Amino acid sequence: MSEAAEAPRSALRSALRGSATGVGSMPGGDARESARAVTGTFEDFPYLPELPARGPGADMIGRTAGLLAEVYARVEPSGWRISDRPGRDTKRARSWLGEDLDALEEFTQGYEGPLKIQAVGPWTLAAALELRNGESALSDLGACRDLTGSLVEGLTAHLAEVRRRVPGAVPLLQLDEPSLTSVLRGHIRSASGYRTHRAVDRQAVESALREVIAVSEGGAVVHSCAPDVPFALLRRAGADAVSFDFSLLTERDEETIGEAVEGGTKLFAGIVPGTDSRLSDPAGSVMGVRTLWRRLGLNPGTLTESVVLTPACGLAGASPAYAHAALAHCVTAAKSLADNPE
Repeated sequence: MSEAAEAPRSALRSALRGSATGVGSMPGGDARESARAVTGTFEDFPYLPELPARGPGADMIGRTAGLLAEVYARVEPSGWRISDRPGRDTKRARSWLGEDLDALEEFTQGYEGPLKIQAVGPWTLAAALELRNGESALSDLGACRDLTGSLVEGLTAHLAEVRRRVPGAVPLLQLDEPSLTSVLRGHIRSASGYRTHRAVDRQAVESALREVIAVSEGGAVVHSCAPDVPFALLRRAGADAVSFDFSLLTERDEETIGEAVEGGTKLFAGIVPGTDSRLSDPAGSVMGVRTLWRRLGLNPGTLTESVVLTPACGLAGASPAYAHAALAHCVTAAKSLADNPE
């Protein structure tokens, strides 16, 4: 990577020290209210909220399908299916994204610093989008390559639009890949439901992720709230950070996490449930993070440099009151971690 391309990433790593942010989705359908809540809570690390409650086109897959370049999709009873031309579903997805960007721009006037933008990654997208015959795009590696290329082109334009609207921001791209582990293990079911698609070669998975990650000059984080996140593969693909549900970590994950941290990868640790739950004391919420650090033998002084606190997953399924409380809880917990990393 050139020095010019590395500079924004270095600035971003420094800016994220001891910080917190959200994952992506929020409850409700009011773009301005969500943008106000997110930018007001995360003054140092806001993100572009997603509002899937509005319906098809605002959901995770539809939103990203609307970003694709020269690839279009429409809603079928079985899900999103690739189509020949942009129809009303594509237009609706793009319209809602424009509304969200308008709201974000309104509440980030004069903002300078990291700004997180989310999109579905190439493998979860391929697992979810149907080809014209109704089968998952994952069944055709040529279609997967075409989707990856289209996603790269679409995200390039999207990030440029974000930089135009919020010129002081350093956009950080988050790729949502909840289906990634299932893709690697051959657990994605076919349209009939009677079989599963063959596991995709790990080198092919890594190559596509690397291609999409390279789009973001400001850095990239890969998010999955599923078990068994492939930390090592994501690190090799160039992810600057990995976002995950902290409660799902196993002893098997710890060695690869330690290697990732020592190699400079940041951890976006999901410490707060994504649906309404009783919130513990913020200091208690980070106890597990401190314990993990000690168990791995990592320098306590690197804790706040390496960890960003988030909810475990998106908050679309939460009540508005809980969603706002969960975001504020992450900020308070991050301050607690920074004040006492030991």
